[in-house]
Amino acid sequence: MNYNSSNIEKKIEELKKQINYHNYRYYVLDDPIISDAEYDQLMEELIELEKKYPQYITPDSPTQRVGAEPLAEFATVKHLSPMLSLANAFSDEELRAFDQRIKKLVPGQEIEYAVELKIDGLAVALLYENGVLVRGATRGDGLVGEEVTANLRTIKSIPLKLLSNDLPPLFEVYGEVYMKKSDFKKLNEERMKRGEPLFANPRNAAAGSVRQLDSRVTAQRNLDIFVYGATFPEGSSFANHLDVLSYLKKIGFKVNSETRLGENIEEAINYCHQWREKKERLDYEIDGAVIKVNSLTIREKLGFTTRSPRWAIAYKFPAQQATTRIRDIVVQVGRTGALTPVAILDPVRVSGSIVKRATLHNEDEIRRKDIRIGDTVLVQKAGEVIPEVVKPIKEKRTGQEKEFVMPSRCPVCGAKVFKADDEVVLRCNSLSCPAQIKERIRHFASREAMDIEGLGPAIIDQLVEKKLVRNISDLYFLKKEDLIALERMGEKSASNLLKAIEESKRRPLSRLIYGLGIRYVGVHTSEVIAQHFSTLDRLKEASFEELIQIEEIGPKVAESIVRFFKEEENSRIIENLRRAGLNFGKLEGEGEASAKKGRGFLPLKGKQLVLTGTLKEFSRNQAKEIIRKLGGRVTESVSKRTDYVVVGENPGSKYQKAQELGVTIINEEEFKKLIAK
Repeated sequence: MNYNSSNIEKKIEELKKQINYHNYRYYVLDDPIISDAEYDQLMEELIELEKKYPQYITPDSPTQRVGAEPLAEFATVKHLSPMLSLANAFSDEELRAFDQRIKKLVPGQEIEYAVELKIDGLAVALLYENGVLVRGATRGDGLVGEEVTANLRTIKSIPLKLLSNDLPPLFEVYGEVYMKKSDFKKLNEERMKRGEPLFANPRNAAAGSVRQLDSRVTAQRNLDIFVYGATFPEGSSFANHLDVLSYLKKIGFKVNSETRLGENIEEAINYCHQWREKKERLDYEIDGAVIKVNSLTIREKLGFTTRSPRWAIAYKFPAQQATTRIRDIVVQVGRTGALTPVAILDPVRVSGSIVKRATLHNEDEIRRKDIRIGDTVLVQKAGEVIPEVVKPIKEKRTGQEKEFVMPSRCPVCGAKVFKADDEVVLRCNSLSCPAQIKERIRHFASREAMDIEGLGPAIIDQLVEKKLVRNISDLYFLKKEDLIALERMGEKSASNLLKAIEESKRRPLSRLIYGLGIRYVGVHTSEVIAQHFSTLDRLKEASFEELIQIEEIGPKVAESIVRFFKEEENSRIIENLRRAGLNFGKLEGEGEASAKKGRGFLPLKGKQLVLTGTLKEFSRNQAKEIIRKLGGRVTESVSKRTDYVVVGENPGSKYQKAQELGVTIINEEEFKKLIAK
């Protein structure tokens, strides 16, 4: 094929456009309009031109889905908007209670619900700039995920470039990557022929495929995706959720065609029942349905809890159950000292995987269900995830069964256990308990906390067992000779680990708060707390009443924080961390700003700000960080609760929304004056 050099680039762009459109018809709409041979001809023509003229190859080309070199590890990225988990419902009554809660929060409103099938796959976020896929990430903890762009590019139902030119400059789309049952069966048959381990179920296969370091392996797994939502940082004109899904489908995304509108909760429940009965007809796994308030305006009024949106709930289908025998009951000690009885079972297949152990939750639960060692029991995966014992089958008892008694002392360290007044769980309160020490250190060193590279489980085990580390603060007083004495630890490895420990001292205050392992205080809650209290010392002194005044802190979290800092041993460890030089935060007014602000003054405390447009002197992240440090909070959408909208060049729809609502609008110069007060 010969082309004049002046129109080569134009021809390549036209071929890419045609191929992207036919990919959309085939993989998204399942409605091709050309034959496979015609499609192959277009692709061969594009490949040939790009080989001759590599200067015109772009990342969004259909030829570039596969081919990246294997990664050493995944980087972590922050989502534009938190991918919060959903509250679960297991019965019609719980769905009706959900409906009643919403109606109390927005009285007088007619509530319509969008009902989606809950795909049993792996949640991902896709970031698009100017219509081109620039990043793909796993859900992770909801705020931060692993970047798996190269792998997600291999999924042909994920558009590399969107069909429309009239698009927001930046937005993030959320979806569920899955593997069809038919493809899962073929994959396991191939692995069996090669003598490789089989995947337990399609979800595990999909998750494992997305997290391959070599995208060429992912490309062979024939994965698919359904998208179910999006975040538009500059705002949008959509009135409801179904409009968003319709728009996403129009610009090139694969949306599940079984999504329906329920005019009330009873219609939504009825639709859930229909799919509970006929889910086996699908060529993909579903484990329930997701019910969402359709109106985006009502959603904004409802808002979020720390963990989940108030406007959505997951209705989980009844779990698959099986019978087996309890061989023994053992007690595990967790990071927080909780003693959990665990049943050791005769292996049995439940919901596609082999189950050998199942939680018994606590002593009260064992007594209530009358579960004994040797019982034949019914087991299920609670929420299709955690195996649990449902009940004993008493008719099969032989008289040889034994009652189980929880120990009065910790099975790991021998310390006396206790039960708090408001709990049913027994706990070991010894901070020197090896079971807790190891788990606390693993948590403290984890990526979301202090991110101490090289401090893995094997090293932690040795440090604790050799009594080199008795609590998290001891990490900062290790010497090279201590580390070199460990197995598989050479001089270079020891130096690298000491360097990583030293670097962790500079982690932000929120990371340290999370790393302390305070019960109920997760990654997001730690960030909320760090924004409110500028130092760890201020947090230590905070009262229960002061804590519950923070928007996202409830009584249980507040009580846990107060109890944690009252513990004498915890205070001793924190003082050791201070002595080691960790970042305990800095009061506003200290350092250069002291002359202007005075100690502890936060000019934006309690204020909500929204940023729109491009600022000349600050990047978006720099502006957000300044606002947080001055006590303010940055939100992505404008509402009546917004105090200021900061407008830069080329502002988006947030500017118009602020004008409509009468929210105070300030330019960059006014913003600089505001933060300099």
